[in-house]
Amino acid sequence: MIYPRMVRIRQQFERPQITDVPTAVVSALESLDLSRRIKPGHTVALTAGSRGIANIPLILRSTAAFLKKLGAKPFLIPTMGSHGGGTAEGQRRILESYGITEEFVGVPIRASMETVQVGTTVEGFPVLLDRIAAESDHIGVIARIKPHTGFHGPIESGLLKMMMIGLGKHAGALLYHRILLDHPFDRVVRSIGRTLMKSAPITFGLALVENAYDETAFVEGVAPEAFEAREERLLIEAKRLLMRLPLRKADLLIVDEIGKNISGSGMDTNVVGRKRAFRNQPPPEGIPAMRLIYVRGLSAKTHGNAAGIGLADFTSTRLVQQMDYRATVINCLTAGYPEGAFVPVHFATDREVLDAALAIIGTRAPEQARILRIRNTMQLEELDVSEPCLQEKERQTEFAVLSSPRPLEFDAAGNLPSLEALSK
Repeated sequence: MIYPRMVRIRQQFERPQITDVPTAVVSALESLDLSRRIKPGHTVALTAGSRGIANIPLILRSTAAFLKKLGAKPFLIPTMGSHGGGTAEGQRRILESYGITEEFVGVPIRASMETVQVGTTVEGFPVLLDRIAAESDHIGVIARIKPHTGFHGPIESGLLKMMMIGLGKHAGALLYHRILLDHPFDRVVRSIGRTLMKSAPITFGLALVENAYDETAFVEGVAPEAFEAREERLLIEAKRLLMRLPLRKADLLIVDEIGKNISGSGMDTNVVGRKRAFRNQPPPEGIPAMRLIYVRGLSAKTHGNAAGIGLADFTSTRLVQQMDYRATVINCLTAGYPEGAFVPVHFATDREVLDAALAIIGTRAPEQARILRIRNTMQLEELDVSEPCLQEKERQTEFAVLSSPRPLEFDAAGNLPSLEALSK
């Protein structure tokens, strides 16, 4: 088969960035005048999730240090639904893999999967809460505000979702995802959040927004009564700063790695398309539409969890062998999304996948295929594109061409070299 030649490009995105993270955290917390409510000796449970949030170990340490200066006794609780195999020890290991350790943060990690019901919403939904958090004097909700990979609306992933899924633990994640099969996400997440505000010691929020380069762009302290309004505003900013592919449409997107540390769906559907919210309705203007997606491997920090692999059309036999199938299935079933664990067509080598994929892209000849190749959906500043992509007039971003066209290269085994190797 004749393949198109590839070039390296560099995209340009807006880049607001906080360079002094500890100072920004302290400033955000000081704006809330927490000493009025948090007194010496009070315990404070801080949420620590499983997403790959920029600077999260430092943000947690800075928050803990601030609270200790008030005389409080902060500690961390893993807040990640069913991740880590749905076990306390598994979730502790995930935190530690991100550098969130007791030694670095300076406070204990109290991991448990036990929950208690602390109320019922006006619709009749039970509201579950991590038992240890429920027994604390205060809860500080620390979360990144960003577009959700499955749901769409004025509130998506952030403080309220952290309260619902994170603080609900595995039992809550199972319960709420079942409810979400029959009720709109926006109504459920707001209703659960409002009930928790009344019946749980939610004392403050720390809202984080990242730029397109996976850097901390904004840190804001949020009072509980302002969670909803502030999330709506910050989500607009997060969507504006979101990293994008250079083209909305392509014949083949090659993704070198997916993982839970990269996105809840393994790869961010706001970047690659195929968002669940739009399965039964026309997607909004501008949503990406990749004809075929090939996922080559898993990130090291996903610990074998290949949730979201079902979004792809092709994968490698290498990835299938790396999968922790049980962890992947538990995560996807908890989310009410079994197809996220479906294993796509796979072959032993990259060459075999490309030959199969480029044979079914329609009337376009393989050598004219529009191919995009990325490391993952968090790192899109530099990527490889095929020459025909340069002729496309409908671009999502501005970019510069960094290299001369070169043939697709394969090693002796028939696999592509890494993008890092190609840049040298």
